[in-house]
Amino acid sequence: MTPDRSAGLPEPGTAWPPGRAFSCLPAGFWASQARGLHMNFTEKAVIMNAKEMNRALKRMAHEIIEANKGIDNLVLLGVQRRGVSLAKMLADAIRQVEGIDVPQGALDITFYRDDLSRLGPSPKVSSTEMPFDVNDKIIILVDDVLYTGRTVRAALDVIMDWGRPQAIRLAVLVDRGHRELPIRPDFVGKNVPTSQKEIIKVRVKEFDEKLEVVVGEVGEA
Repeated sequence: MTPDRSAGLPEPGTAWPPGRAFSCLPAGFWASQARGLHMNFTEKAVIMNAKEMNRALKRMAHEIIEANKGIDNLVLLGVQRRGVSLAKMLADAIRQVEGIDVPQGALDITFYRDDLSRLGPSPKVSSTEMPFDVNDKIIILVDDVLYTGRTVRAALDVIMDWGRPQAIRLAVLVDRGHRELPIRPDFVGKNVPTSQKEIIKVRVKEFDEKLEVVVGEVGEA
């Protein structure tokens, strides 16, 4: 089953048109790029190392199994990009307990965002991979950092375009607060109080060749 693209949604793999922005970056980021300025990330602290990340994901896996009384009808959907990597790690942890592979998929939410009018350059769009029927499934939506809640809202829209699941639960490695929408996670690796100026970066081996979570700030070079 595939979602209806009759509304004119672009296909995955295409560049997003100019005039759009990601809300996770500080205000004025794309304007500074247009002025020829560079934004540097200054790392302040490592808040989770590899062992702590693995420990948190294993705990979350146990919580997911207990909350659902097993893994019947359960699927994992990771939000591109690092949410997909974390979903794979969660699936591995669940397999170690239950001895069964939980089906996994990937969501790209770019074209479903409600804050796209703030975007500048043209980010590449990842693919949405749904290798199962979502109808009547219990979906664990996996993302790296929960911030305003807008990414999750967009992810819910993507899922509902594919079908009607029995339930959708949210699992995030880091909850940094500052919600703008009434969204809360069901499974959390770590709650990290932050200021609006701070940025949380989750690093995974697939993209960053290391496992860690760091906090820092972005400023003009």
